[in-house]
This record gives sequence, structure tokens and C-alpha cells, in this order.
Amino acid sequence: MATQLRYLTVMLAMLALTNSCEKKEYSMGTLAAPSEVVINTEIVGADATHPAGDGSGDVKITVTGKNALSYKVDYDASDAVDLVFLPTGSTTKKYTKLGLNTYTITAVAYGKGASATTVSKDVQVQSNFTPDPSIVSNLTGGASKTWIVDKSIPSHFGVGPWSATSPTPEWWSAGVNEKVGCCNCFYTSEFKFTKVGTTGNYTLTVTSPDGAFTKTGSLAGGLPGIPATGDEACYSGYPGGTSGFSFVPSSSGLAASTPSTKTAIQLAGTNTFIGYGAVLKEYEILSISETAMYLRVQGTETGNAWYLKLKSI
Repeated sequence: MATQLRYLTVMLAMLALTNSCEKKEYSMGTLAAPSEVVINTEIVGADATHPAGDGSGDVKITVTGKNALSYKVDYDASDAVDLVFLPTGSTTKKYTKLGLNTYTITAVAYGKGASATTVSKDVQVQSNFTPDPSIVSNLTGGASKTWIVDKSIPSHFGVGPWSATSPTPEWWSAGVNEKVGCCNCFYTSEFKFTKVGTTGNYTLTVTSPDGAFTKTGSLAGGLPGIPATGDEACYSGYPGGTSGFSFVPSSSGLAASTPSTKTAIQLAGTNTFIGYGAVLKEYEILSISETAMYLRVQGTETGNAWYLKLKSI
């Protein structure tokens, strides 16, 4: 009897060992892409008389989808595709291009196993904006005023991440006179802002006796006279130029508590710039007085935020 019990015990142990060594199989289930994906938009202030909204440019956007685990959205397909994560599927976007404009919103809904569904929707939005009169007065002097980069103070030039949570040049900032040796054109170029009579129009005239301080090729943002290749430097081929500009609500997305006027200078065309050529055309005015101005602008390397301090002359 004892022998039989020992035999049975051994057999049970071997059976248990065999079962423990069997390969377990897992299943992720069906990897069907999200379906019934919809972009819902509510234009703030829209009614029968004002179908494009109240002029604030604000649009409430919500993306929904069956079997969707997360979403990304691009707010305007007319420029470079820039899909941003939408954690809750909802947000409010402020469109800042003045007047009545149509934007194509593109949303991507992601499901199991990285499956995805993409949908788009057009939305027509009215954006009106009147800047604080003190900003206009300080920038133009009521008629015209000329500004230059202020080399006499630290951090007159700097760079940090283009992020809504980073309002400072945390990566690098210039010391006093830092660019004199390599790129003195950075300090000799002049930027004249003019209020054109009572028309409500504005112009910027750039005078660059020693060239434009910029990167080359596509990173020069379309500035004329800049070579296709080369290092960051002063380029005398840039002839200067004049273009219109407008005041727009800043679209940087910086937190409301961040010190800023929430107003930006939007340059028209590609033949003008402020301070540094390798940037886009919307300069957020962080602060401005009669004699000093502090700007933040997205670089043509779009992960960069550049900071410029100027003084009036």
C-alpha cells in the first residue's frame, strides 16, 4: 500500500511539473480600428446672425469614437501637420488669423495595437482683435518708432523649448555684447514700426547695413538674399524690406498666469523679421514699455522658442 501511495505521489508531482512548463497563450482580442469617429465643434458666440462666432476665435472641439483609447488633433491642415495629444478628447482652440477664415481640423483616434482612424472637418471662424492702446503707443510712438536689439543687458537673446509650460530661455541666453565678435549685424539692424495715419494699418521697415543675422536655407524663413547653405551668421545679401503687420491674440498657448501681454505682432510676407531671421512670423509681446520690449517667437526649427529684448532709439 505504501508503495502505491509513493507511486501516486510521484505521478501527481510529474503531472504538476508538466502542466507548469506548458506555454501560456495570450490574446489581445480583435484589433479593429476605432469606428464612428466624429469631430464635434462649437464656435463660441455663434448664432443665426453670427454663424462664425463672436470674433473671439474660440472653438470648443470634442473628438469621440467607438473603441478609441486616445486621440491626437491637428487644428489646421493648411500649415504643416502638427498632431498634438488630446488627453480628454476635448479642448478649446483660439484661432488668431484675423477676419473670416476656414480651418481644416484633423483628428486621429487610436485603438488597440496602435490601430487608428483619421477624420477631418472644416470650420469657419471669425477672429477680431483690438490691441490695448498702450501697446500700440509704446511700439509706434503714435506714428513711428525704431528699435534695436539691446546688447547692453544679459539675456537679450536666448532659447528654450517651444512649450506652453516654459516661458523662459532655459536652454541658453546671451551675455552682454555676446554676438559682437561674430555677428555684429544682430545689433546694428534697425526695426521701424509705423502706424499708418488713421487707416488702422501698420508697417515694419527693416534696415540692415551689415546684413541679416540668421540661419540659411529653409531655416531662414524665406528671407530674400540668404544662401541655401552655411552657418548661422550675418548675410549681407539681405536687402532689408518693408511689410505690413497686424496685432493678433498670441497663439503660443502659454499659461494665463505667465507674464505676457497675450498680444502678438504678426508679420505679413517673408521679407521682414525682428532681430533674428530663423523664426516664424508671430512674435508674442511678453512685455513692452516706451523704451524696452521683450518678445518670444517660435523658431523655424519649431521645437525652439527664441527670446529677444529690444530697446527704442
